[in-house]
Amino acid sequence: MNPVLPRRGFLSLAAGAGAAALLPYPVARAFAAAAEAKSGWAGYDRAVVIDTLGSPGGSIDDDSNQLNAQDFVDIGKSGLTAVNLTVNSQGVGSYARGFDATIDEIAYWNSQIAAHPDRLLQVRRAADLAEAKRSNRLGLIYGFQDATPFGENLDRLDTFWNLGVRVYQLTYNKRNLVGDGCLEPGNAGLSAFGRKLVEKLNERKALIDLSHAGERTTLEATAASKAPIAITHTGCAAINANPRNKTDNELKQVAAKGGYVGIYLMPFLRGKGQPMATDLIAHIEHAVEVCGEDHVGIGTDGSVSPVAVTEKFKKDFAKQIENRRKAGISAPGEDPSVYTFLPDLNRADRFARIAELLAARKHSDARIAKILGGNFARLLNDVWGA
Repeated sequence: MNPVLPRRGFLSLAAGAGAAALLPYPVARAFAAAAEAKSGWAGYDRAVVIDTLGSPGGSIDDDSNQLNAQDFVDIGKSGLTAVNLTVNSQGVGSYARGFDATIDEIAYWNSQIAAHPDRLLQVRRAADLAEAKRSNRLGLIYGFQDATPFGENLDRLDTFWNLGVRVYQLTYNKRNLVGDGCLEPGNAGLSAFGRKLVEKLNERKALIDLSHAGERTTLEATAASKAPIAITHTGCAAINANPRNKTDNELKQVAAKGGYVGIYLMPFLRGKGQPMATDLIAHIEHAVEVCGEDHVGIGTDGSVSPVAVTEKFKKDFAKQIENRRKAGISAPGEDPSVYTFLPDLNRADRFARIAELLAARKHSDARIAKILGGNFARLLNDVWGA
């Protein structure tokens, strides 16, 4: 394995391993059908806007090691302040340990920040969000989507923390040493090893992420944690009873602990067929009703750049779904004809459009600002400290 794989190399490997957040990336770039325009919601330019699971890039299909000019155009159009960026994509969803690959991937993103210090900023503390906003740079919050890089050695937390990893998802869809993912029929919950990890993460003031976790793992980790936790990218099971979505009880328990729930732009928003923006708004509104407006946001589970649905994309996407099914980590609702983005939000400025849609439904300016990123910024301050 190359010490620093190309960006597309990371993403194609991740698709084979099963990182749903990374499925749409290896596509040819073309301007999306949806026109991009300045937000009709007046508060957008002032808001702290955070995608709580996403990534820059995705504008072209090649093996370039570099983010390109179009990637940065799209970042500028997005108006994003920061993204929670997965830095262990190669081991996600597999039983592989993935320590070395994770170090390589962190090194790759460090190289991108070093190459573009005027456009990118690593977020290591809550105050860095304000600096990213002030300096008009995209903040990159390094996070895991599985605990497999730890192997059996929880002391590795020191290494990951020193490298800037601040968000730690406990499981992916399957079972690991920490606990059961959402596709495990046994629903066995958090292991003794997992409880030790929760304790160490609390001591370090790291943010625990329970996306992809099974119901018992979610509830037990929420109860065990001394700090608020996040579910950075999910949907509401009350609207669509899919294992990737969270029950009202899970949502309530997370909110009661002061936590956060990010709604994704994924196929699991709808039971059948391609979800659209109306489905996203329905899930956001349900989450607000269950959790309260101080605990809900958006984690797209996709790339900043829009996706061009070319013939090559369709072929690659179908192959990725096939690989996920073979690996046993494909959730119900994953289908070659249902894409992992919302067609009417397939634009770099999708958060601005979401703000418009919420405003049109008479949500207050204060609530919209919280949903766009204010709630996640508050959570990071609560967990990390200023």
